[in-house]
Amino acid sequence: MEFDTKAILAITRPKDSLFTYYMLSALMTLFAAPIMLPYMYFRFHTMRYKFDEEGVSMSWGILFHHQIVLNYSRIQDIHLQSNFVERYLGLARLEIQTASGGVGAEMTLEGLDNVEQIRDFLYSRMRGAKENKAKLPPTAAVAASGPGLEPVLREIATELRAIREKIEAR
Repeated sequence: MEFDTKAILAITRPKDSLFTYYMLSALMTLFAAPIMLPYMYFRFHTMRYKFDEEGVSMSWGILFHHQIVLNYSRIQDIHLQSNFVERYLGLARLEIQTASGGVGAEMTLEGLDNVEQIRDFLYSRMRGAKENKAKLPPTAAVAASGPGLEPVLREIATELRAIREKIEAR
């Protein structure tokens, strides 16, 4: 797995050829083109990506602002997709799936040219996040899962011990 971590963390926007792809897609809708052209224009110009140590996020939109944030530990699978026009323009899509139960991808990163490197980067991060979580001792894993969860779980464990002792005393 050869990838440049700094280059991937520096990605904030899709390639400019995604705009060409969007315009071609909008023109293919024929009668809906007057509606689709502005939609695709603003989608492209507001689309932002952010790769950091915790996860990956994507945002877009003006009137209806959308933002998706995925931690690396939630990623289950990654698919590369590209149709003929995207391949011609040197583009591809990364479809990132989680265990949310949905049919489609949770996040689709569009307009990227070094998708194999980004896929390898995401795989290494998602495996690293799962391995680090598995290495934690049980109390540290409980503390890492939420700030107020540990005292509640300790109280539940104490109550369960008391119930077990009363049942055994009968």
